[in-house]
Amino acid sequence: MLDEQAKKTMLLKIPHGLYICGVKDGEEINGFTASWLMQASFKPPLIVNCVNQNSISHHMIKNSGVFTISFLEEGQKDIAQKFFKQMRRVGNKFEDVEFYLGETGCPIISESLGYVECQVVDAVMKGDHTVFVGEVIAAGVHREGKQLRLETTGWQYGG
Repeated sequence: MLDEQAKKTMLLKIPHGLYICGVKDGEEINGFTASWLMQASFKPPLIVNCVNQNSISHHMIKNSGVFTISFLEEGQKDIAQKFFKQMRRVGNKFEDVEFYLGETGCPIISESLGYVECQVVDAVMKGDHTVFVGEVIAAGVHREGKQLRLETTGWQYGG
């Protein structure tokens, strides 16, 4: 029998960075704070990005087949917090965040440490999140710095 409290305690110990995942669908753009992300292959360079199936961004990734990941720095908790909010409730999350569009047409946070742009090459829909496998097709470094990590914010996402 599964001990729910033990499961939650242990799953919350998995370390996570915080990123802004930029998405598009046609001319519309959006972004969300992502934390369930990891590198999956060297050749080709692949990452996996787990996205809640009930989100607008999930629908946008499925339609466009592309996404970007902007890597946040330790002091950028305020940006991460802004992108936790649902687009349905707050509208344009990018209105006061400097960004530009990458080769995929997805937004990249200008003040981030850097970014990768991905083309979706596979997707696994299980549970309440989809595991999007993205091949890294472009990348850039804006500056050096320490990455923002979920455990340093006092927030919890998981368990």
